[in-house]
Amino acid sequence: MSSVPFLERGQSILVTGAAGFIGSHLVDALLGLGHDVVGVDDLSRGRKNNLAAALGQAKFTFAEGDVTDLAFMRSKVFCRRFDAVWHLVANSDIAAGVADPNVDLQSTFLTTFHLLALMREFGVGQLAFASTSAVYGVHDGALHENTGPLFPISNYGAMKLASEALISSAVESYLERAWIFRFPNVIGSRATHGIIFDFLAKLRKRTDELEVLGDGTQQKPYMHVSELVEAMLFISAHASDKLNWFNIGPPDEGVTVLEIAQTVLKQAAPATPIRFTGGQRGWVGDVPKFRYSTEKLRHLGWTPKLTSRLALKKAVEEISREF
Repeated sequence: MSSVPFLERGQSILVTGAAGFIGSHLVDALLGLGHDVVGVDDLSRGRKNNLAAALGQAKFTFAEGDVTDLAFMRSKVFCRRFDAVWHLVANSDIAAGVADPNVDLQSTFLTTFHLLALMREFGVGQLAFASTSAVYGVHDGALHENTGPLFPISNYGAMKLASEALISSAVESYLERAWIFRFPNVIGSRATHGIIFDFLAKLRKRTDELEVLGDGTQQKPYMHVSELVEAMLFISAHASDKLNWFNIGPPDEGVTVLEIAQTVLKQAAPATPIRFTGGQRGWVGDVPKFRYSTEKLRHLGWTPKLTSRLALKKAVEEISREF
């Protein structure tokens, strides 16, 4: 089992969900740090062109396939030795997971279950895991890392929480170290989903109105993908407990859905009216408002440069250019 310090230059790293929105940015960053990277993605939501820069580099290998396909993973992926795994593959459509629980069971939980089994089988001791604010459920006040009880209201959040529990037990028995990153709402270039992407997709279909789910008062923190990746790399390099878990987010209360809609319309279709569907939640399983405490991350030594509002402006400009 590897005992190389995490993110020491020249590691061999596996990234699952590598062709996705966040995964592809992470791949670029790891390659920029001099690591050898193998990326796995079944391309059900990821896009191979997200990896355009990586595919031209000798230090990057792409394997198209399903993480839960053990024969594929053994023969095409774990035929190499890895120092660490970054696990980002998951269902990113929360509403789809509510409609069909099998979606998150398969894509969010079993991917973690099988990947951990493979790490144990092949002696890979370090895991970085992409979790979510959805594990907290609904709480008043700022969400701290020790906020509880944890009662998610979506299958996505439930399966992420179950994955965190598996990782915790694996650290006790065979993993050397794990990092759990609880994401806020992440936005930026290469988006394959999310509120900005969805608004622009709706405007492409019709420009006489923009449908907005809920009443527009939903309010959440938003973080640009570039700073999310920077934060993850910082945490993995500076947090050295056996099990490390951190909220990642901006130091503000976020922006409302109404403001996001107005920012998108200003960029893409200024004269378009907004039609709200009504209600406090956009869909079943949606947490309408939450506020993160990122005090733990600040004490570690990292803070973002962009507020939710600045991240929103930058992301709308980026995603609009890509549409």
